[in-house]
Amino acid sequence: MALEGMTDESLPREAMRAEYLDAETEANLARAWRDHRDEAALHRLVMAYMRLAISMASKFRRYGAPMSDLIQEASLGLMKAADKFDPDRGVRFSTYAVWWIKASIQEFVMRNWSMVRTGSTSSQKALFFNLRRVQAQVEREADAGGVALDGAQMRLRVAELIGVPLADVEMMEGRLAGSDFSLNTPQSSDEEGREWVDALEDETASPEADVVDSHDGALMRGWLGEAMDRLTDRERYIVTERRLIEEPRTLESLGQELGLSKERVRQLEAQAFGKMRKSLETHGEEVASFFA
Repeated sequence: MALEGMTDESLPREAMRAEYLDAETEANLARAWRDHRDEAALHRLVMAYMRLAISMASKFRRYGAPMSDLIQEASLGLMKAADKFDPDRGVRFSTYAVWWIKASIQEFVMRNWSMVRTGSTSSQKALFFNLRRVQAQVEREADAGGVALDGAQMRLRVAELIGVPLADVEMMEGRLAGSDFSLNTPQSSDEEGREWVDALEDETASPEADVVDSHDGALMRGWLGEAMDRLTDRERYIVTERRLIEEPRTLESLGQELGLSKERVRQLEAQAFGKMRKSLETHGEEVASFFA
């Protein structure tokens, strides 16, 4: 493909030596790739605008990603733009490519900013890349007007300027406040200090709870068995097919099998539940409520 064989070191050098294209040459190269999949034309078109991609990548260095990675993502965005560009619309390729390059870099930055997904909505993306700038703008305006803003007022003003929900501003402030840290990091400087992972709540059931659940489950199964024994064979079959199998039968299908109307099957089911409820009431109203 267009950048095959390029290394992180050679790509910027090649980009600086690349030609500048006039509008007609640019359009001819784009048509050669679109209509004939001419890879030489694609390479020439992409390399001519690699300077633009590198320049845009450099604007995102403050987010902590290696410059080589940013350039690679910018290159991918440039190639996507070349693949989708329609030269017959009369727009210069550089104008069209800017959006694809920026989108590719932004997606990469947000994916790698944190293990926790950041910027999944358009408002959150706008905040991720504009929060600090808008906060600084609000601070300058407040200082110029002699107004002191507290944190809540600052967040409200930022939300209004960017046009996003206040909750998103509060969430993004927390996400940008610091990077992820390992759960194995000690909570104190002591060598014997407890790690943060030790402070996480264990959500698994305790052995005592397992024993209680097992005991209660066995009791319930025994009581249900007793209640089922009080039913006729037909009632027991209806209850089993309607309530105790993975894919319950319909009243209509049971009626066809048993030679009964759908309404008669419903009546037998209700009758069976009534018998079971009376049997279970001897063990308490809460148990019997399962069949209310």
